[in-house]
Amino acid sequence: MLKRAFDILFSLLVLILFLPFFVMIAFVVKFTSPGPVIFRHKRTGRFGKEIYIYKFRTMVKNAEKIGAGLTEKNDSRITPVGAFLRRSSLDEFPQFINILKGEMSLIGPRPEIPEIVKNYTRFQEQVLQVLPGLTGFPQINGRAELPIPKKLRLDVYYVKHMSLCFDLYIFYKTIFIIFSGRGAY
Repeated sequence: MLKRAFDILFSLLVLILFLPFFVMIAFVVKFTSPGPVIFRHKRTGRFGKEIYIYKFRTMVKNAEKIGAGLTEKNDSRITPVGAFLRRSSLDEFPQFINILKGEMSLIGPRPEIPEIVKNYTRFQEQVLQVLPGLTGFPQINGRAELPIPKKLRLDVYYVKHMSLCFDLYIFYKTIFIIFSGRGAY
């Protein structure tokens, strides 16, 4: 209950305080490449329920048709503005709406695409017991540089050791990781 209250209060605070900044990002995304400002993507949430997460669009319009699959380093589908948004994690900020809706939490395993989740082992399925998060243990330990099995091991570790202190530690470390841009592409 305390975690949910913090999620709501923090999300509201971020959305209200940074609204002018988010509007500015939206204009930059819109006027630097054709396509929608917000990218809506199907992911798997708590207990395997499908959810749609929101992000500022960082790829060219119809990127899935150009080359479907997970984003890789130096992906040609990423726009110049998108590269900056990804490095700074600003593309993730619309997910505060997902947090307000109760589909996500500030801290937890990142929500994964259903195609990957359907191949989870019983061990890996433990990550579906909690709300997915905007940031989590793998994000402070390598982000996109980690292979999926390693991310899942770190996420399962988080699920088994979840606590307010652990969440605060991840939140604190996330701030430094965002400013370093390390592991983001």
